[in-house]
Parts: sequence; structure tokens; C-alpha cells
Amino acid sequence: MKFGKEFAAQMVQEWQAAYMDYNHLKGVLKDILRFKPQNRQHPMAATANGLKRRVSLYRAFSGLTTRYKSGFPAKTHEDEVILVGGVEEAGEKGQYYTMFLRAGEEGGEYELVFFRTLDDEFNKVVEFYRKKVEEVMAEADVLSKQMNALIALRIKVDNPVVGGDFVANLANDCAPSNSVSVHSIHGGKPGLSQMEVIQEVEMSSEGFSEEEMKGGSDIGDPESKKPDIDGFRPASLEILDHVKINVESESPVSTLKGVLKNSSRSDLSFSRQELKKAEELMTQAFSEFYQKLRLLKSYCFLNQLAFSKIMKKYDKITSRNASRAYLNMVDNSYLGSSNEVTKLMEKVEVTFVKHFANGNHRRGMDILRPKARRERHSITFFYGFFSGYSVALMVAIIVLIHARNILKNPGRNQYMENIFPLYSLYGYIVLHLLMYSGNVFFWKRYRINYPFIFGFKQGTELGYREVLLLTAGLAVLALAGAISNLDMDMDPRTQKFKTLTELVPLGLLSIVFLITFCPFNIIYRSSRFFLIRCALHCLLAPFYKVTLPDFFLADQLTSQVQAFRSLEFYVCYYGWGDFRRRSNRCRESHIFQVFYIIVAIIPYWFRFVQCLRRLFEEKDKMHGINGLKYLSTIIAVALRTIYDLNKGKTWLIAAAVSSGIATIGSTYWDIVIDWGLLRRNSRNPWLRDKLVVPNRSVYFVAIVLNVLLRLAWMQTVLGITEAPFLHRTALTAVVAALEIIRRGIWNFFRLENEHLNNVGKYRAFKSVPLPFYYDDNDSKNT
Repeated sequence: MKFGKEFAAQMVQEWQAAYMDYNHLKGVLKDILRFKPQNRQHPMAATANGLKRRVSLYRAFSGLTTRYKSGFPAKTHEDEVILVGGVEEAGEKGQYYTMFLRAGEEGGEYELVFFRTLDDEFNKVVEFYRKKVEEVMAEADVLSKQMNALIALRIKVDNPVVGGDFVANLANDCAPSNSVSVHSIHGGKPGLSQMEVIQEVEMSSEGFSEEEMKGGSDIGDPESKKPDIDGFRPASLEILDHVKINVESESPVSTLKGVLKNSSRSDLSFSRQELKKAEELMTQAFSEFYQKLRLLKSYCFLNQLAFSKIMKKYDKITSRNASRAYLNMVDNSYLGSSNEVTKLMEKVEVTFVKHFANGNHRRGMDILRPKARRERHSITFFYGFFSGYSVALMVAIIVLIHARNILKNPGRNQYMENIFPLYSLYGYIVLHLLMYSGNVFFWKRYRINYPFIFGFKQGTELGYREVLLLTAGLAVLALAGAISNLDMDMDPRTQKFKTLTELVPLGLLSIVFLITFCPFNIIYRSSRFFLIRCALHCLLAPFYKVTLPDFFLADQLTSQVQAFRSLEFYVCYYGWGDFRRRSNRCRESHIFQVFYIIVAIIPYWFRFVQCLRRLFEEKDKMHGINGLKYLSTIIAVALRTIYDLNKGKTWLIAAAVSSGIATIGSTYWDIVIDWGLLRRNSRNPWLRDKLVVPNRSVYFVAIVLNVLLRLAWMQTVLGITEAPFLHRTALTAVVAALEIIRRGIWNFFRLENEHLNNVGKYRAFKSVPLPFYYDDNDSKNT
């Protein structure tokens, strides 16, 4: 792989604008290569036999043992190409510049442009890196204060024994400290023996570097190796007088308490449960902080490597030797000489292993450095196998229908009214999963950081292969059930088992629910629980803080209205016992008709309430406008459903008007707000300034498809209930499938816009709530 592609693949996508623009500099080098004089090459000498060699090969040999200053050959004034390393002071920050000494040569203006561009890129990288280092150092101070409070809370809760005295009593006589003491002990169990404490103090040297352990002590003195129990200094408990805690998990109860008390922070109760939750929050904070340090270190290394590569390309193209001087300046700059990040990583590792992994280095590093998901060939094999199997089952169903002339069978209408709605539920789910797998594939292809946007834990996100495996597996189950049901109905030998055949869809639904809620660590448990948690947040939308995964899932549910109605039909068909006679009177029931409207409104109600919650928290009027959009959709869906059930000219006019208003508003919001397109004055006319997909026509096609598929409601308003060779229920399924396809297209561009917003704000990390809040009035004293 060429370095340019590797450089783009390894960069933090949200920081891509802060990296060196390697491709642009390569373009400048191509201009130099195109216009540089042909006589710029090294002088050549011809031998008697016509062989040409460089003149430098005939220069007197200087010897292998010749010593040069600083390890480089001495340069003459004629060899100098650039002067580098100068810094123009601008406050505390400096701007690096390069003076090109050969600008007067033919084609030198292109090289001058190259070095000016190179300096601009280098100054940009150094400034960004310095800014990020300052941010992580400030965040490290905050974590240090949090650790002081956590250690004091551990002492207060556990009350361990050191040297025959309780640490809590010793701590009351100590002055508070602003840094994390290396000798701070783990929270142990009550009644900890003195010997166990001594062993812990002996391990405290792990917190020091090798130089710190050597300095100030005589290694040969055996007394120096003994732990200083008398000098043990625990964290001060006075810190607890100046902090409040917020470790209560978000729930409807905690939300109501926060609204009533106008604050979610409470005083410490010094309970063991409170300590456990505080440790969990600190573990998350340290993990996220360490990940930030790793990416910052990678940013530094990749940019240094990029400057090295581009300078070597320059030397090769121009036959000059300018890379040494410039790379020496890079090494001496803040980017090359700063080691704050490396030292901070070491301190975080030592602190985390000591305080959160009980001294187990492997366990601690597994938490700090979660392993990425490995691509397994077995997944590819099985999703290919199940995909082929599902295609074979579909062919078998088509063959059975034609061979037995089922379409002209007198029981066709009965089957479509009773059995088809049961199996169409799985068709909706399979199609949605298929669209999502396509989304994941293209998100990954165009480097959209979907795991970060959704908040997946590193290493647990599903790739498109895993989603395809689930899709194909569910398709096989549904198609096998459908073909077995169809075969049992048509086989004279199984006609007496009518009740059993009707239970096949219900059994399949039970299997799906059992797998979804299975507590065992099988079939992607972390992803299943993540989905369940988001669904719970949607169900109780007003009482949970709305995050992107929550409202993204709610948007998916708005495209699964027919799936919800299929679930309602399951309740009616099996709950009222209609499956025993394969006939239903659901549509004749007033209760069913009422719930037929309610079920269709529920997904939009989730989004409406989420918009109200965000309006209440963020005070952004756009959320209010978005809520009105969903309210108009709720009205339109209700009126369309009433017209579908009752007919009538009045209901037709009301359904058409409300659907038109809702469609116009939703289409505008999709394209302009959610996708960020139709910007008239952007660099890409009528699109937006930044595009992930290189082919701009893709966006215009997506806009047209979104508008056309939004008009699927016309099927209901125009009274189109059947089509040639399509039953009414089949036509309804086709319209529902079109809406799912539209949602799949919407998903890609919605997340693309979110990703570009993160890129514009350099937002590459999620914020983790901290357990302790220092009192502002006493923060200086603590």
C-alpha cells in the first residue's frame, strides 16, 4: 500500500483537516517535476565503452573512518538549498519558516511555492498538536482531583488499617493534596490485616519511574529498600467536605428528582454502592482519556512520518539534499521534541493498573486498550451459506406457487388475509437489516466513523458481514416457516393438523424474541443489549436524555409502521383464537381499529416527545420546529388510517391535505436539515461544501428518490387497494418496503452529515460524566 493511502487510512477522521495535506504537497511536487529543467540532473561522465556514470563516482574516496560533526558530512556553502529552523516569535507561540536559496534558478518559483506550502502545513500541525496537548494536560489535572476524591472516599468507606492505626484517623491530620499520591492505597475490605497493608505499600514503587527510584536513595543500603510505613501519608478526608457526587444512573425516577430539585448532584452518603458506581465512572473516564492520548500520539507520529516522506520525494525529484535540514527542524520543534503525551500515558497506565486493576497489568491494559474486532472467515462462509439457502427457499416457494396454481386457488384470499400478514413482519425486518448492512459497508468505505457516532464500545460494533449473517439467518428461518406452512396446507395428509400449521409463525416469533432477550453471551449480546437499551429510552423518551442512537432508532421505527401493525395482528389473530379456524374478524372490531391508529402513531410519538425533551434541555428552537413536523405527521397518519377504515369524502380531503403538508415538511427537513444539502452558495452548487462521496450525481439521485418514495402515501389517498397479480395485503407490503428502502438511503446521508459536523468541530471523543463535583467556592482551597 502506498503511503498516501496508508496515511489516510490511519488518520483520525474527525481531525483530518488538521493533518498535513499530503496529497496537495504531492501535487506541488508534480508541478516541479513537470517544469524543472532537464539539465538539473547530476553531471554524467562517459567511459570508453560508452557506459555513463555520475561524476561524483570519480571523486577521491574520503575513507570509511572519517568523522563528521553531528554525524553528518560537512556541507559547503554551494550545497545549501534551504535555511530552516528560524522561529518568528508571536507571543509564546512561534511560526516556523524556510528560506529557499535557489529561487532564482529556472523553475525555482515552483519550489518556493512548495516550501511555503510546507511551512503552512507544518505550522498548522504544530499549532493543533500544541492545543490538544494543553487540553489533555488540563483534563489530567481534573482527573487528578477526581482521583483525590475517590481515594478519600475509599478510605472513608473501607477504613483500612496501617501500622495498627486506622487510615481514616491518620487522614484527618493530613493536609489535602492536589495531585494523586502514588502511595494512595486500594479500597480494601473492612478488617484488613496489617501484613496485607504492608504488602500494598511495598508495591507502591510501581508508580515511580526508574530514575525517580534511583534518585535520592542509596541502592546499596539495605535499609533503603524497606517501605517507609511511618512516612505513609494517606489522602486527606477534608476533600470530601468540598465535593458533591453524581453517580445515580439515569432513570425516570432520577429525571423527576432532577426536575424537582433542579440538580442531580447530591451529598456523599459514604456507602459502598456509591463507591462502586464512582469507580465505574472513573474507569470509563480513564479509558476514554487514554484513548485520546493514544490518538494524539498517533497524530504526532503520522505527521512526522508524512513530513519525512514528502521531503524525501522532494530530494528525489529535484536531485537536491534539503531533507536533512528540514527534518532536523521538525525533530527540534514542539511536534518532534515534546514528550508530555508519552509521559502522561505512562502515568495513566500505572495509575489505572494500580487503582482499578488491583495491580494486574494485563487486566488493566486490556481495559485501556480494547482489542479491535477481528474479521473471521467463518462469518463470511456462514452468511454466504445462509444467503444461498434463502435464495433456494425463495425459488422453491415460487415453484410451489406455480406448480400447484395457488394464485387461482379458492383459498388464496383466505391465505393472504390471515397468513401473509404474519410472515410479512419478517420481510420488513430482513429488508431493514439488509439496508443497514449496506449502510455499514458504505460508511466504512467512505471512512465515516459510525462506531463513534453511535457510541459503540470499541471492538463490539457489528460490521456489514455480521449484519448480513443475521439478515440471512432470519431470512432462512422465515422462508423455511413459510414453505413448511404452505406445504402442510396443500398436502392432503396434513390437512387435519390445521391448528399446528397456524402456530408456525407464532413459534418463529417466539424464537426471535428469545434470541433478542437472551442473557447469555451468544449472538452478539453487547449489540443486542445496546438495541434493547435504546428501545427502552425511546419507550420512556421524556425521562431519558436523548442521544443520537436513541432518536436514530426512533426514526427507524417510523419506517416500520406496518411491522407494528403486523404485531397487532399477531395479538388479534392468536389472542382471540382466530387461528383455530383460519379466519379473522379483526377489522370488524372497534378495539382493533382504535389500536390500528394508535400503533401507527406510536413511533412518531416517540420522536415528538424526544424533540420536546431536547427543546427543554438545549433551548434550541429547531427542536421545537422538528417536533411540530412530527406532530403534523401524527395527524396525517391518523387521518389516513381513519379514511382507510371508514372511507368518505370528508376523510379523503382531510387525509390528502394533512398528508401533503406533512410530506412537504418532512421532505424539506430530510434534505436541508438532516442531510445538509441544497446549499445554494456552497462550493458544490445546491449540495454542501464538503462531500464524502466523490460523485456528486449520487446526491441528486438520492434527493429525487427521497421525494418520490415520500409520495407512497398517495396509494392510500387515491384509493389504490389492489394491483394486477397483487392482493391488497401484498400491495400494502410493497408500499411499506419502499418506505424502508427510503429510510436506508436516508441513513447513509444523515450519518454522513453528522460525521462532517464532527470533523468541522474536531470532535473525536465522547464526553464521559465524572462522579465528583468540587464546590466552586472552595475549589482553590481543595
